[in-house]
Amino acid sequence: MNQDISAPRPLAVVTGGSSGIGYHLARCAAEHGYDLVLAADTPMDEAVRELEAMGATVEAVACDLAGEDGVKALLACIGNRDVDALMANAGHGLGGAFMEQEFKDILHVINTNITGTVHLIQQVGRRMIARKAAGTTPRILITGSIAGFLPGSFQAVYNGTKAFIDSFSIALRNELQGTGVTVSCLMPGPTDTEFFERAGMQDTKVANSQAMMMEPEVVARIGFDAMLKGEADVVAGWKNKLQVAASKVMPAQATAAMHRKLAQPQRQDDKQ
Repeated sequence: MNQDISAPRPLAVVTGGSSGIGYHLARCAAEHGYDLVLAADTPMDEAVRELEAMGATVEAVACDLAGEDGVKALLACIGNRDVDALMANAGHGLGGAFMEQEFKDILHVINTNITGTVHLIQQVGRRMIARKAAGTTPRILITGSIAGFLPGSFQAVYNGTKAFIDSFSIALRNELQGTGVTVSCLMPGPTDTEFFERAGMQDTKVANSQAMMMEPEVVARIGFDAMLKGEADVVAGWKNKLQVAASKVMPAQATAAMHRKLAQPQRQDDKQ
């Protein structure tokens, strides 16, 4: 039987798709025959060109998903189209001592990592459930973090948001049993992206330890494959798996002290 060449390609929506893990998730989707809607608050021109060169039709939405207007702009771009894969990857970090941080920066991290993420997932997820189209399995991939397992000294707000996301992903997956929609959670550790620069963490041991870093394309492929298989969650990399395992048996104060050594600005550490 000849394949209907006019059949529409599946659509993947990737947030935080301009660079890093999100960009490489988009590349994985393009390799698997998806068209793409990308959302980011940083320039996407280069990413769009490279993804289009892979044969995908790509639309880019410049928006800040920390606000309701940003989520609405992305939903407007999607329109009435069926979303086959939602990769909710957008997230911001924030390093440094909590008491020294600006509250507007704290709020932006919370609203990007939590509020905007759950708003988008609910809106797109409702449409996925309503489809009930034969032969389709809509998929949601949420980028959590191993940080969600660790009390994040000198990264307290970010780690707290990822604890929420990790937990939310597992709960949502359970709720959606029987709907035909799968939910997977990708939990990376330190990854060689712009994350540390944007979080103001360049002067930390973790940001300057290449031994701890994973390449974003490797992390993205691990997450994308887990999504296609419908797996519940996946920790990227054996070193990160060990760290998660240790966090489950060590006292919380011990893991907080361990995190402090990695995330405390070295200029402060040197004074103590």
